[in-house]
Amino acid sequence: MAELMGRDGNWSFDADVVRIVPGRDRGVHKLRQELGEVAVPLAALAGIAYEPGRKGGRLRLRLRAGADPLLHVTGGGLPDDANPFQVAVEPGRAGVAEYFADEVRQALTIEQIPDGPTDRYLLPGPAVPLTATGVDGTATFDGERVHIDWLWSTSESKKHAGARDFALADLAGVEWRPAVGLESGFLRFRPHGPATPVLKPEHDPNAIELWGFKKQSGATALLAAAVAARLPHPSGATGPAPTKPPTRTPAPGLSPATPATPPPAVPSPAPDHDALLRRLRELGDLHRDGILTDEEFTTTKAAVLDQFRTDG
Repeated sequence: MAELMGRDGNWSFDADVVRIVPGRDRGVHKLRQELGEVAVPLAALAGIAYEPGRKGGRLRLRLRAGADPLLHVTGGGLPDDANPFQVAVEPGRAGVAEYFADEVRQALTIEQIPDGPTDRYLLPGPAVPLTATGVDGTATFDGERVHIDWLWSTSESKKHAGARDFALADLAGVEWRPAVGLESGFLRFRPHGPATPVLKPEHDPNAIELWGFKKQSGATALLAAAVAARLPHPSGATGPAPTKPPTRTPAPGLSPATPATPPPAVPSPAPDHDALLRRLRELGDLHRDGILTDEEFTTTKAAVLDQFRTDG
């Protein structure tokens, strides 16, 4: 057995499974802590790499496309520190990390594991029930139904549509995107039925708007992955998943292969000054209510002010 231990987490490999236990240090991202222990079967792996650095390094698993619902639904949008398949290697542990990587590579070669995409999820996804809150709404998922309640900050169009409730059979898919620059992120549920125009997340009654990451997007990414794990695999292959996605126990607390290529960015017109002023007021409200951290508020506010200078 190969084993790597550190403040960021403990990894072990027994020839069949890479077992990842996140650390409990304050520096470990909350998403990883809420996801908890992850067991990655060898068949889900496309590769592994150790990247040395000036202060330690980083060990990364590369999963096969389609093997993990969290990686699929986030489409490469997770930052490194939230990625459960990466671990920081402390100074002096480089030799252990390289040995670990060699053991995994050797097992992949011996077992002749292909590195192409899978036709089913090989990891079960996050346990349920889950609750996640964005800028304008709160979603809950118990393994069978998704329910959305709107907050005071939601748009009039969403308030008019009312609370949303979907059985899994009602859903064709789920989408998650992080906020980028001045563009809001979203957690969007796609019900079956005729195609409808894609609305901005602040006006889409089937979507929750997202800003920042640490306070909200981590939990919404886990919820999106839990839903995706219980829907048909994106490959379109039929047949049951190899394992039933887990159910969360009452204990507190709430997986990436080669991440899917994110969709190309669609350029949007530069906002006018009235829109920028509204965004500044919204950011102030989100910061006051604790949805945005001080760091996120400062960074996003600076981006808005840059737009003022650009438009001016």
